[in-house]
Amino acid sequence: MRALLIPSALIAAFAALPAAAQDCAAPPAPIAGTAPLVPIEPEPAAEPARLAPLAADSPWLARFAAAADELLPALRSREPARWQPLLGGRWLGAAERRAVAALLADRCAAFAPLFAASEPIERRIFGWSIPATYSAADRAQIAARPEAEALVCWAAGQDGVAAWPETAAEADNRAGRPYACARITYSLRGGAPSWRAFVERG
Repeated sequence: MRALLIPSALIAAFAALPAAAQDCAAPPAPIAGTAPLVPIEPEPAAEPARLAPLAADSPWLARFAAAADELLPALRSREPARWQPLLGGRWLGAAERRAVAALLADRCAAFAPLFAASEPIERRIFGWSIPATYSAADRAQIAARPEAEALVCWAAGQDGVAAWPETAAEADNRAGRPYACARITYSLRGGAPSWRAFVERG
């Protein structure tokens, strides 16, 4: 989700479109490809890193929960003045700003149900599973780092969702996902806690 800030009038125009004007069920038209001039051997598929709910006793859980509590209302407002500072402020490039604004204005995207729903909205905070091959020393080194990263996902509806993402690739905010997600990086360096969110569409 990268891209130039969409003017508020344009966002309002998108919001005013009737739901029937956009066919959310229609898949995108396939893009015709051409065979490469030189055959390329496909690379072996790498096993994606698995997600795991952040442990209840993790010292990071309260920090990510507080960040998520601030982030979701800002995104639901669809006001750049509210969400842009949380997504990097001046470090958020023009391309990223445009892409985020387009995602939040898209009535078919994963965030749309969150914006239309009344409470309750369920939330899950995920970290990355540490491979079983890591030693106790490796795990201790990871735990001692002054920064951490997590995926926060939300789902609207009384009954929640049957399945949450199992890998980061599934937290891509693609249309049709029953949840929407943001990646949050948190730092305690320099004695000043700070965090930044990333909202992207796969």
